[in-house]
Amino acid sequence: MKPHRVSAFLPDDRLPHADWADRYEIEVAGSTLTPIASAGLVLGHAPAWVRRLLALRNAIVSRLGLKSAEMSLGDRNALGGFPVLSESAHEAVLGLDDSHLDFRLVVDVRSNASSGQTVGVTTLVFRKNLFGHVYIATITPFHRIIVRTLLAGLARRPA
Repeated sequence: MKPHRVSAFLPDDRLPHADWADRYEIEVAGSTLTPIASAGLVLGHAPAWVRRLLALRNAIVSRLGLKSAEMSLGDRNALGGFPVLSESAHEAVLGLDDSHLDFRLVVDVRSNASSGQTVGVTTLVFRKNLFGHVYIATITPFHRIIVRTLLAGLARRPA
């Protein structure tokens, strides 16, 4: 099964002032993942090309005074370099606020009819200024490919 894009709706309580959102889902057969475990698997096991692309992004944006991001497991309070803001039985919310935008990455897990789970990743963004708008417009094509790639990797992992 391949990840697919589904509708993301605004406003969203997890970032009420968000003005940009997208959502991808994938079915994971025979799995019993928690949201935080799913987030760790998605963010902590990126392919080398994604890590290199992120390193390039970090090198560019660090010169602009923006926060860097990592594709690593970190500790229990941060995954992929993003702080864990909240966690429940059904979803984990990661994110950070920067000078150009605030963002939340929501990873949720629910049972599905095929005795597996559906893992969803919703990205919520509040663009604070012109640079935030330009940044999102620039990274959106890469974001879409990366999220689909990371979710596909989750589905290929053994249960």
